[in-house]
Amino acid sequence: TPKMLTRKIKLWDINAHITCRLCNGYLIDATTVTECLHTFCRSCLVKYLEENNTCPTCRIVIHQSHPLQYIGHDRTMQDIVYKLVPGLQEAEMKKQREFYHKLGMEVPGDIKGETCSTKQHLDSHRNGETKTDENSNKETSEDKQEEDNDYHRSDEQVSICLECNSSKLRGLKRKWIRCSAQATVLHLKKFIAKKLNLSSFNELDILCNEEILGKDHTLKFVVVTRWRFKKAPLLLHYRPKMDLL
Repeated sequence: TPKMLTRKIKLWDINAHITCRLCNGYLIDATTVTECLHTFCRSCLVKYLEENNTCPTCRIVIHQSHPLQYIGHDRTMQDIVYKLVPGLQEAEMKKQREFYHKLGMEVPGDIKGETCSTKQHLDSHRNGETKTDENSNKETSEDKQEEDNDYHRSDEQVSICLECNSSKLRGLKRKWIRCSAQATVLHLKKFIAKKLNLSSFNELDILCNEEILGKDHTLKFVVVTRWRFKKAPLLLHYRPKMDLL
């Protein structure tokens, strides 16, 4: 019946599914353990795994020595949380902006972009501006085209220094690069392989603090988990791939 289809569910009835077991708050930057699919705030989980190698919920061993390589950002879950909890996303963006301003750092592009978009939307309503559907669709199409051509320049950026630590490979002429924090270690492998004219990017290992990085790790993840409190640039080493027994 129509009444059953429109039945309202109270937020506290589903709180257990959208809160972090470690901090008891709503999930922020939701991150899931690939072994058991339990989800936590990224900062909470990373801090926990610095001293432990098991899931905080079910206690299953994630990995004996490198548990941080077996967790991943859960964008779908984070989108669900932001849609279910009124004002949570706006409050989190505000906290992040205040954090960067307090440190005297430039606000990352993704936060700044969202702020500008919201401000323009509010300004248009305050000024009494109205747009026809045709104009609105046209602007949306133009915005999408501009976004597609952005090549992630508006993303949070990471400065990297790529050093070679093997006599079997030559160093890069330009070892300092700056790219999106959403780029992965696999992107770096392909970049280095192209610059060195290697037959395959699979011939490379990339390391941080002498630890081999997983190909699916984003640079933001590497900075948070392996370069915390250290100054830029992020120092990474590359070498010929070693087959571990």
